[in-house]
Amino acid sequence: MRTVLILAFLLVSTPFFSQTEDEKQLKAIYDEALTNGKAYDWLNYLSNQIGGRLSGSVQAQQAVDYTKAQLDSLGLDKVWLQPVMVPKWVRGVPEFAYIENKPGLTTNVPICALGGSVATPSGGLKASVIEVKGIEDLEKLGRDKIAGKIVFYNRPMDPTMINTFSAYSGCVDQRYSGAAEAGKYGALGVIVRSMNLRLDDYPHTGSMGYGDTPVDKRIPAAAISTNGADLLSATIKLNPNAKFYFKQNCKQLEDVQSYNVIGEITGSEYPKEIMVVGGHLDSWDLGDGSHDDGAGCVQSMDVLRLLKETGYKPKRTLRVVLFMNEENGMRGGNKYAEVARNKGEDHIFALESDSGGFTPRGFSIDASEENLKQIQGWRDLFEPYLIHMFYEGGSGADIGPLKEEGMVLAGLRPDTQRYFDHHHAENDTFEHVNKRELELGAATMASLVYLIDKYGTVPVKKIKG
Repeated sequence: MRTVLILAFLLVSTPFFSQTEDEKQLKAIYDEALTNGKAYDWLNYLSNQIGGRLSGSVQAQQAVDYTKAQLDSLGLDKVWLQPVMVPKWVRGVPEFAYIENKPGLTTNVPICALGGSVATPSGGLKASVIEVKGIEDLEKLGRDKIAGKIVFYNRPMDPTMINTFSAYSGCVDQRYSGAAEAGKYGALGVIVRSMNLRLDDYPHTGSMGYGDTPVDKRIPAAAISTNGADLLSATIKLNPNAKFYFKQNCKQLEDVQSYNVIGEITGSEYPKEIMVVGGHLDSWDLGDGSHDDGAGCVQSMDVLRLLKETGYKPKRTLRVVLFMNEENGMRGGNKYAEVARNKGEDHIFALESDSGGFTPRGFSIDASEENLKQIQGWRDLFEPYLIHMFYEGGSGADIGPLKEEGMVLAGLRPDTQRYFDHHHAENDTFEHVNKRELELGAATMASLVYLIDKYGTVPVKKIKG
């Protein structure tokens, strides 16, 4: 018995079992986030008091004013607005569509204009439909079969892909370039199956472009809900003479001025080394943009607050950036990188949250092999919080333009299985965000920022050109 007691004493008294400084700091961050987090309250206001924040809209400006005021209240060393010109596309009167089996026999289906699309003629557009599974089918069919019709892109997201962003990437080209390509074959318009793994009645918008297509040759493009897409596909198989009608009133206006919202804590030892954490403040207009990307913005804001509240004094300058116009132009991310380069700023690290406010799983990292291994070496610190993914991959659209040799970029990676249920749709709303999941994401981001700041990045020898 005495031997057992001695062994027990040695086990509890040995330094091996005491918490390290890093473990204590991470626990303090998570405890603060889960008991006093501000992200959920900030998101509540952005979503329910302001709503969808399409670039150039009144709501986008209200979001700029609100988030700047909140950052001002945190006692940061500096908060400012960075001007950026952004596109202003307006949806207009809600869209309307139906499938016509024969004159007078119609079935309404949910659609929404794709961001950047032109309007239909004032009376709407009605034509026969030709279904394709992707842009590559257009050349096979040829102009004779396409001209004068509506092209219906009906390639679904691949449900076998566990990484839902890979499934999205596999078919989003039909949304972005579908109209430009179909127009070359004389199509009158395009209807695109929504980027959604679920069968429902919510059409999902998103950006599209016409490339170098002359203005008078541009054709209207709309997304149809997944249920609507299945119905349209079944209908035209049974009745090839069926027609599709849709009407939309969207319009592209002149660019307007907006802002990136920026706040920072000046580094105590290496103030010229800058670390960025951020998300995009704009959103589509159908919902209130809670997951895309209100969640990423409020998490990023809370990163700086969490570090301040836990008493951590950063060695390097920590900067939160709420980027404007990620959804339909990338103007905010490009402007921030342009200004940073013109000023000769030294950015060593950037972290973006733009994958929804779901349970965090880890990070994808765009960095050298040495820096990737350094971050992977911290895996044990994150394990108690069920964070386990540290893999090489993309970071985020807005921080991508910052990339330079030797810099570390990272993206927060939550569980993505439900993300595309809401992405760019009317149901991207506050009630679909879980408070605890959102707070865990903020704490996970703050923890990585803390570790990078404390230990720095691994210097990479630059190759002389």
